[in-house]
Parts: sequence; structure tokens; C-alpha cells
Amino acid sequence: MLFDKLDDTVRHYEELMNTLSEPDVANDTNRFRKLMKEQSDLMPIVDTYKQYKECQQNIDDSLEILSEESDEEMKELAKAELSESKENLEVLAQKLKILLLPKDPNDDKNVIVEIRAGAGGDEAALFAAEIYRMYIHYAETQNWKVETLEVEEIGIGGMKKVNFMLSGPSVYSKMKYESGVHRVQRVPATESAGRIHTSTITVAVMPEAEDVDIKIDEKDIRIDVMRASGNGGQCVNTTDSAVRLTHYPTGIVIYSQTEKSQIQNKAKAFALLKTKLYDLELQKKQDAESAERLSQIGTGDRSEKIRTYNFPQGRVTDHRINLTLYKLDKILNGDIAEILDACIAADQAKKLSKMGED
Repeated sequence: MLFDKLDDTVRHYEELMNTLSEPDVANDTNRFRKLMKEQSDLMPIVDTYKQYKECQQNIDDSLEILSEESDEEMKELAKAELSESKENLEVLAQKLKILLLPKDPNDDKNVIVEIRAGAGGDEAALFAAEIYRMYIHYAETQNWKVETLEVEEIGIGGMKKVNFMLSGPSVYSKMKYESGVHRVQRVPATESAGRIHTSTITVAVMPEAEDVDIKIDEKDIRIDVMRASGNGGQCVNTTDSAVRLTHYPTGIVIYSQTEKSQIQNKAKAFALLKTKLYDLELQKKQDAESAERLSQIGTGDRSEKIRTYNFPQGRVTDHRINLTLYKLDKILNGDIAEILDACIAADQAKKLSKMGED
């Protein structure tokens, strides 16, 4: 039975709470942080299980009343209580199953998002800039911090490429569903005949690499410094603040010029390189675990067409979950919570189904 070991979990949680209250634990910052993280992870499971057990007790009490009570009014009350408790028990059981699903170890991490213009030339670059703004607006609703790391703009307001970091609670757990090909269908402003064009961009959502995740050998990297170019105010072209990293083993090139300081640009470039190398390792692991990939809702394959934004019809369709919403303007303004919630629910349903087969 899936819930058999939950009594042990409750006991462990209570021991954890007692340990956290000990004075010497608070003085050990690393240990305290680790225990607090474990306590935070277990709390929803323990609270839900306690509700589940209370519900079970209510059912037993109601059945006892129905078997022993002769008063009709009391029996009617017990029937109503029994019906409500059975419904609640099913809801709580489903919630517990979801809480007990194996957790992605990267879910709590910050992310680096890379958006690249694909097919469609300038129109794709314009759409890339719109999707970038969509994520910025969504991040604001989540109180996440946004930091632009690398951007390659075109003169008409588009972006060939942009890398930015989103920092906050559980960022990867939500944003990981955005990886893939995003397609736009609309009449470009430059199209005089009014024909609908189709353009694409790719989005890669990468969990931030920590020092323990990736080690970089200095001999594998070339560091070049140069003067920044493009829009950037008076400091542009006056100091060698831009930094370019070339990673020989993978051929990855990182260019950072968003800060006025060479030191800051170098730090950003290394953070981005580490994350890209960590992402490569994750991709290799996912490719090796093909069955696990199939049990997920499009969080691994970057070549998968995941969503279409159709301007003439004002609709957005997520192809992985067959969801179509007719609120294109709101979605491009950052209102993507409904799509992400639907992806999470579909992902959980697939994993629960797979768990039932095992």
C-alpha cells in the first residue's frame, strides 16, 4: 500500500521538529538550513496524511452510529457525515499520491532561460522579444527576480537570442514546461499582401548549476575581453568590459556585456557556461532514461513543437495537452499560469498512471 510508511514519515517529521528546536542546531548554519529544507518538504505530506486519518476516523464513527443508533434524525446526520467524509477521503488520497510522487531534484532551483529566434528571420526575432517580455511579466506575478545575462538584438526591436536568469521559490518546477519550439502565426507588419506567416523560436529552460554540480577545468577555456557594442550608454566602446568565454570540449561560446564591469560580466558568463554544461549532462541522462522521458509532459525534447500562438484567431494552443485558450493578448502579457497548471496536472496524471502499472 502506497501509504503504509506514512506513519514512519510522521514520526520522522516530529523528530525533525524536536531537533530543530535544539539550541546547538541553530548555531550550525548548514545543518540548520538542510533540516529546514527537509521539514519544509515533509510538512505538506504530514499535514495531508493527518487530515486523511481524521477523515478515516470520521467514516468509522459514522458507520458505528449507523449500526447502533435507533434515532432516525441521528442516523440521517451520520449518513450525511459518512457521504461527505468518503468524498473528502478520495480527494485527500489523490493529493497524497501526488505528494508522494518522486520529486525532480531540480524543481527548487533557479533557472536560466535561453530564447533563440528560429525560422522566420526578423519576424522570429520580434516574436522572441515578445516571448521574453511574456516571461518577464509572468515572473513579476510570481515575485521572481529577473537578471538578463546575454542578449543579441536587432535594430527593429527584436532579439536573435537572449539569456536571462529567474530566481525565486520553485522556479524550475513551473518553468521547465516551457522548453521547446514555440510557433507564431500572424501577418507581419512588413507584409503588404496580408498573408499569414509562420515563424518559430526555441526556448530552453535550464536549472541553474551550482558549484557541486559542475567543475570547469581552466585549461578547457579561453577568455577574451573586448569593448561592448550596441545600445548601452556612455560606457559602451570606452572600456574593455565585455567578456567572451570559449569552452573547447563542447564548442560553447558565451558573450556577456550587460554590465559595465568586466568582473561582473565574467561572473555572469561563467554562471551561464556552468548552467549550459549542467544542462548538457541532464540531456544525456534524459536520453539514457527514455522511458522516464515518455512519462513526462515535454520537459526534455527541445525540438518538440509545444505551442502555437495564432494572432488572427486570438488563440494559443498547447499541443502536448490539447489545451486551447482564446486569450492571446493576456497570455503574451504574462498570464500563463493556466497553461502551466494544466501541464503540471497532466504530468502528474501520467506519472500516477505509470506508477499504477509498476
